[in-house]
Amino acid sequence: MECCLTISTLSANLTGMHEWLVNYGFYSLFLLSFLAATLLPLGSEWLVVALLLARENPPAVVLVATAGNYLGALSTYWIGIYGGDFLTHRVLRMDEESTRRAERFYRRFGSLSLLLSFLPVIGDPLCLVGGVLRVGFIRFSLLVLTGKFARYAAVAWLTLKGAAL
Repeated sequence: MECCLTISTLSANLTGMHEWLVNYGFYSLFLLSFLAATLLPLGSEWLVVALLLARENPPAVVLVATAGNYLGALSTYWIGIYGGDFLTHRVLRMDEESTRRAERFYRRFGSLSLLLSFLPVIGDPLCLVGGVLRVGFIRFSLLVLTGKFARYAAVAWLTLKGAAL
């Protein structure tokens, strides 16, 4: 009986979540995309897929997700520029070795590595180190926007192709 109550409760929660996403889909997509681009361990691709399968406008979904994710990355970049050691080491808990690794990666591949800012695990530290190393704002923006847009466009394309099968 306890199992059935748990499954019933889960089903009700999923139904409620679906209704919320339908009513606030683009708002929730923007917020989740923003938070996913900070050092919080979140992902926004699942919501992109869910909105596309709910027949939302694909270009709008890609643009909202890209905008939120870019602004989240920009906040991490600003922390790198203005946060100094206190925010980097105490609040974000980036140790010296992690910072050195990211700096070596930047020295090896240059700021073009920001094109990979959409990748899990290394993307957020890349944006942070971009700020610490004072990559120019326009260069940062162009590289990060390109990478993040390409990722969401690929997710949308694959979702729409998969849904058409």
